[in-house]
Amino acid sequence: MVQVQLTDVFVEMADTLVADFDLIDFLHLLTERCVQLLDVSATGLLLTDQRGALRVTAASTEQTRLLELFQLQVDEGPCLDCFRTGGAVSVDDLSAAADRWPQFAPAAVDTGFAAVAALPMRLREEVIGALNLFDTQPASITANKRRLGQALADIATIGILQERAIRGRDTLTRQLETALHSRIVIEQAKGVIAERHKVDPGQAFALLRHASRANNRRLAELAQAIVDGSEQLPPGP
Repeated sequence: MVQVQLTDVFVEMADTLVADFDLIDFLHLLTERCVQLLDVSATGLLLTDQRGALRVTAASTEQTRLLELFQLQVDEGPCLDCFRTGGAVSVDDLSAAADRWPQFAPAAVDTGFAAVAALPMRLREEVIGALNLFDTQPASITANKRRLGQALADIATIGILQERAIRGRDTLTRQLETALHSRIVIEQAKGVIAERHKVDPGQAFALLRHASRANNRRLAELAQAIVDGSEQLPPGP
């Protein structure tokens, strides 16, 4: 059953990687499928900007996104170690990891997580980011889950780098930079939607994404229109 599901996810991700694909939506799809397929509590994904610094680009929950931002702010954590070494980083019990990550580990535990695995977004020697898997139970991110998670990270990396190869050497940098700047507009739109519809940020993003897909609009384009006030988000599903 897992093999069938994994095949379906690979096909879905490959279908998403069409010309001029929406990178932010693609990366959020990756985090969602990791949660569903690997039976983990949450996922986060960080990619490099044009200066080589990691930036949060997708997360399966708002709490995870904030934790990933905190990881970058304090400059410590599994995703940073994974990116810097190019190898996977796994901790079965975050409550015992305070010596390794004195600020990140307690914050992760306070968020409700007990285990973490960070997997490199890597092709040969080129590392463009890292995928974090979180779970609320200690020692629950097994070797098999990490192996499947790495396969998903690998196919996403290959897809992004293949797009660069097709369109030119500077495409990845421009595309990722555009996606990272788009996150700012999307966060602003989430705030507008949350206030207008009286929902939390996670629900606000779900409403924005549903409207984007239903109307075949790019997330950033619709978000900008909402921020500008030129459009209002229709009621959600």
